[in-house]
Amino acid sequence: MKLDLAKSDKQYYTAPTDPVLRTFDGYDYAAITGKGAPTGPEYTEAVALLYRSAYRAKKLAKADGRDFVVPKLEGLWWVESDEPPLSVPREEWHWTMMIRMPEGVTAAMIGEGPVRFERLVEGEAVQALHVGPYATEPETLARMEAFMATEGLAVSGRHHEIYLTDPRKSAGDRTRTILRHPVRRSA
Repeated sequence: MKLDLAKSDKQYYTAPTDPVLRTFDGYDYAAITGKGAPTGPEYTEAVALLYRSAYRAKKLAKADGRDFVVPKLEGLWWVESDEPPLSVPREEWHWTMMIRMPEGVTAAMIGEGPVRFERLVEGEAVQALHVGPYATEPETLARMEAFMATEGLAVSGRHHEIYLTDPRKSAGDRTRTILRHPVRRSA
């Protein structure tokens, strides 16, 4: 049996369209960090390297009797500016692209090079499912911000996206992305 985290960890890989508060303990990832537009050559090459490392880990795990489905692509996004993130040119965006790794995968299985093995603990987070093109994400983010204000929460980590559909294979209006913000209680 192949382990499929999307099926075995529904809390992580599902979200309603209305924002909800959930708690996420630590998870392991293959990850690569860079800067630039999500359509640029650095990003494209980084994602290709990330998938190569994830499939390397899968091959090694399968040889050891622990096969798994390579999980969905995820990304942490931020800017190093006081400007609102969406007003910053995309070429100035920073990202860490990630693929979650199941228990039993080790740093050695990821391999050498720019892709690294890392653990991320987000704790409490507000998340919502965004359905539609990436250009309309600000509508979902606004609903998340309103929910956080009502609940007395403030963002305490990087913007996190989980790509449930492959943008190369699905039309923009059918694109499904979980948007997540780690949060803390406001003072």
